[in-house]
Amino acid sequence: MFTTCIHCNADLGRNEAFETFPVGKRLAFDASRGRLWVVCHTCGRWNLSPLDERWETIEAAERRYRASRLRVSTDNVGLARLREGVDLIRIGDAQRPEMAAWRYGDQFGKRRRRQMLITSAVVGSAVTLAGGIIYVGASIGSLAGVWGNAGIRDILVHGLPNTVVARIPLADGRLISVRRTHARGAVIERGAASDQFTLGFTSTNDSHLVVGDEAMRIAARLMPTVNRFGGSTKQVAEAVDLLEEAGDPVQVLKTLQQRFGGSSEANRAVSRWKRATSESKPHDRGTLKNLTPRDRLALEMALHEESERRAMDGELAVLEAAWREAEEIANIADNMFVLPSVEAQLEELRLRSLREVQSDGRE
Repeated sequence: MFTTCIHCNADLGRNEAFETFPVGKRLAFDASRGRLWVVCHTCGRWNLSPLDERWETIEAAERRYRASRLRVSTDNVGLARLREGVDLIRIGDAQRPEMAAWRYGDQFGKRRRRQMLITSAVVGSAVTLAGGIIYVGASIGSLAGVWGNAGIRDILVHGLPNTVVARIPLADGRLISVRRTHARGAVIERGAASDQFTLGFTSTNDSHLVVGDEAMRIAARLMPTVNRFGGSTKQVAEAVDLLEEAGDPVQVLKTLQQRFGGSSEANRAVSRWKRATSESKPHDRGTLKNLTPRDRLALEMALHEESERRAMDGELAVLEAAWREAEEIANIADNMFVLPSVEAQLEELRLRSLREVQSDGRE
């Protein structure tokens, strides 16, 4: 049973409401599809639980939700607060836009509120300091002056550019360190194959061009840094609309790649990466930092949903393998107790059916 967020590695906490699943203070479940998530209280992202740990908990969550008096709901999504302090999000027959708005609106809104509080605190401290210096005779600008400084404002909104924000393992086994400026300057490339998502970026180690599954995996790690300031309710709604119009997460990636992707010609790739990671080059086409808020948010949503879809596909593959094994065992067990006379009769029926098919074919 996992205990930390697979996205930000924060501790998911514990609950005393569910003996079969004591992880997390906010659980989301969809009984009709058999899905159970733990919502991270730090980053707000949803962690899909392992298949073998969810069934009893989903049944218990449904009972507790129905018994709770402290709850609110729409036709498709409900929220209940249990006496143990656990929040239950119950998903009914939700349409995709409503489901996405619920999931990501909370996540991006929380980021936005947190960064606004941090920004206000830092600017307030700067003004307090300025006031003290003014008192001893120095002339320093006010709050508007502090916020009006483009360099200070950029750091407050986006963070220190040289901070390492991710350590990412590559397919070849190397572990690379990615700074904030690298993440924001990563480039969506058109790529040689239009059906593969392609990402160009630099790290403290080297320049990289990755495609397909690896590109999606790395982009998913970088997007929370690029979307550090979250999004307003309007921006999230616009991103959800884009996700809905595209029809599926992969199509969102292709749409953004076609619309904003730069040239992937080999003799220009390295120079594009170097230009893309320079904060003084705001015109670079295809950089993640220069996408509109709607497109950046939609890209993170799409990458998250695609990774979850693949996890579900993996579970289905495990289920199919388990079914085949069970079927093989059942077949052996059934045949252990079949009398020889019955086997002879079955073989005679099989041969008779075969002869009839061959006779029909000659006619």
